[in-house]
Amino acid sequence: MELNNRKALHEYYIESRYNAGMVLTGTEIKSLRTGKVSFNDSYCYFQKNELFVKSLHIAEYKYGTDANHDPLQDRKLLLTKRELRKLETKIKEKGYSIIPLRIFINEKGLAKMEIGLAKGKKNYDKRDTIKNRELERELKRKYNS
Repeated sequence: MELNNRKALHEYYIESRYNAGMVLTGTEIKSLRTGKVSFNDSYCYFQKNELFVKSLHIAEYKYGTDANHDPLQDRKLLLTKRELRKLETKIKEKGYSIIPLRIFINEKGLAKMEIGLAKGKKNYDKRDTIKNRELERELKRKYNS
């Protein structure tokens, strides 16, 4: 099971990627396993040397009782101290942000989030990306047929 943030690759240049563990409640993991996640406008931020993801919408669990979770609450991400320090120094530079790229369940059954250190693209960069993608697609079509 893998949920991707397709918009992130269109909006940002990804410089480096990290796999982070997620601190979730029971109803959150159950909802995540059914694929009820939206990455719209989500980003990561530091608070007291800890990394959190904000605006990640995990829908309420359908069969949850009154103990259901808040869909938009901030969720803590788990990384090593070295990775956290490296990301925190990069974030202080102008133009960098940390973006969630995908959520997946690893072989041990734990929910993980792949995050990327990203730099925003300009509009002309986005157009170039689209043009290159279409050219590659046409070349593949031409040589495969």
